[in-house]
Parts: sequence; C-alpha cells; structure tokens
Amino acid sequence: MSAAWWMGLPAVLAVAVVLTWCARRYALRRKLFDQPGERRSHVVATPRGGGIAIVVTLLLALAAAAVIWAGARTPLLVSGLGLVLVAGIGWWDDHRPLPAVRRLLVHLLAAGLLAGLVWDATGNPWQALLALLFTTSLINIWNFMDGINGIATSQAILAGAAFALVLPGPLALAGIVLALACLGFLPFNFPNARIFMGDVGSGALGYAVAALVCLASVATDISWLLLLVPLTAFLVDAGFTLLSRMLSGQRWMEPHTQHLYQRAVKSGATHTSVTGTYFVFGLFSITVFNACTYLQPRWEAAVAVAWIFFATGLWLLLRKGMRY
Repeated sequence: MSAAWWMGLPAVLAVAVVLTWCARRYALRRKLFDQPGERRSHVVATPRGGGIAIVVTLLLALAAAAVIWAGARTPLLVSGLGLVLVAGIGWWDDHRPLPAVRRLLVHLLAAGLLAGLVWDATGNPWQALLALLFTTSLINIWNFMDGINGIATSQAILAGAAFALVLPGPLALAGIVLALACLGFLPFNFPNARIFMGDVGSGALGYAVAALVCLASVATDISWLLLLVPLTAFLVDAGFTLLSRMLSGQRWMEPHTQHLYQRAVKSGATHTSVTGTYFVFGLFSITVFNACTYLQPRWEAAVAVAWIFFATGLWLLLRKGMRY
C-alpha cells in the first residue's frame, strides 16, 4: 500500500466531518426532524439525514480508487451503484416516507449487484445467493438497530476495523475508509445527538458492511460463519427480536422498541452506556474473529457457532432481566 494512500486517509475523515456539518445545516433549513414518540428512544426533536455525509464520503473514495486502480474499476463502480441505490431510496424515505415493499425491492436490486460480483469472482451460484440474502438482510438490520445515539455508527467502525485487519494488501483500505467515514459522523451523533443518520445512512451502512463481508469471502479463505462474528451484536439482537415478534403474531415490519438495546434504554440506562456496552461486546467479537482467522475451516465454523450461541444466551438472559 503506497504512502500516498496513507497520507490521504486523514482527508476521508475531514470530508466526512465537513459533509456532516453541511447535512445538519440542510436538515435544519428543510425542517427534517425525527419527532419523539412512543416507538422512539429519543425525547427531543432532532434533525435527520446526516448519514448522507458518510455515503458521499464513501462514493468519493470509490471514485478515487476507480481512477487509481483501473483493473478494479468495474467492481468498484458496480458496488458504488448499489450504494447509491440503497442511499437514494433511504434519502427519499427521509423526505417522504415510502411503503416498505418499495424500499425492499430497491434493496434486493442493490444486493443483486453485490451478488453478481461474488458470482463473477467465484463462479459459485450458491455463494452469490448467500450474498444476495445476507446483503438484503443486513441493510434492514442496520436500519432496525439505528435507534439510539452512536450505536449503528460505532458498530460499523468496528466492522470496518475488523475486516481491514484480514483483507490483503490495498483491499484493507475498504475497511479503513468505512471506519473513518463513520468516525467523521460520530461526534455529531454521540454522546449527544445533534443529527440522526436517517434511513439514507443506516441502510447504506448495512450495505457497506455487507460489501466488506462479501469482499472478505472472495479475497480470503475465512469461513462465511466466522465472517459473521464481528457483526454478532446486531445479528443476534435484530434476528431474535424479529423472530420473537413473528412468533407472537405481531406486525414485525412496524416500528417498535423491543430490541434489547431499546429495552435497556426504556429500563433507565442511558444511550451512552448502552452504546458503550455494545461497543465493548463488539471489541470482544472482533478479537475472537481475528484470533481464529488462521484456523482450519471446520474450526473457524465451530468457533463462530459457539460464539453466536454464547451471544444468544447472553441476549436471552439480559432480555429476561429487563422490565418492559
């Protein structure tokens, strides 16, 4: 990796900071606010849509990479198009709410672009199908989990760092750039939120993290199950909350406050303490992930399953102990 790239990384952080400031000014001028409510975890009307800063920062980085690495131009442009689709429908929804089905169709289209890249790189249609389903799910999971200050951004920073540690050569820049773009947004959203990410940011982060997982599945020999370990906190909380709502006959697509992190806030914990707890658990997750990436595939899978079982048991224990 050239020294020029390392010198350019601070610019990524600076661009994200400046664009977030601009996004906040725009939201205030357009009166784009998330209002408090029974199904929300905040108590003050707050500007939304700040995630556009992260999106534009990532797109600028993709454009620069496409210019420098001509051989990788096609996958960079295709993944960038997917990011534009997810962010675009989220931006629209932030301004004028859309039906969930319409958003889902766009998510599937964007996920299909990533799946096509995976298929082209591996020739494996089953791996491409897995990429399609996983990407669509993660776009929505990040949206579901973006409910308190800093939680979605900090988990994306951890994911970026985790995959930067295992991706070979210049590919590690993908994780670093994602982490820096999120870090530029974070001070505006945590510990006190001066702007929310909005659907434009949460869905785009889910897509960006899914793209990192797909890239790692193609560029490394790491088991798909182990690649999920850095995302354990969100996968377990979103997955089992969704399952419990389905089993109880609730309308699972409707907004709610039943995720573990939301229950914790409703029980009296602060946004800062809950986000911090998820961050610490995420640090343990990426430590387990990084320590096991050199194992044989069957042992990677075994560790991943054991860690997810541990996280599930912890989720059940904490959920049971919280009043709601």
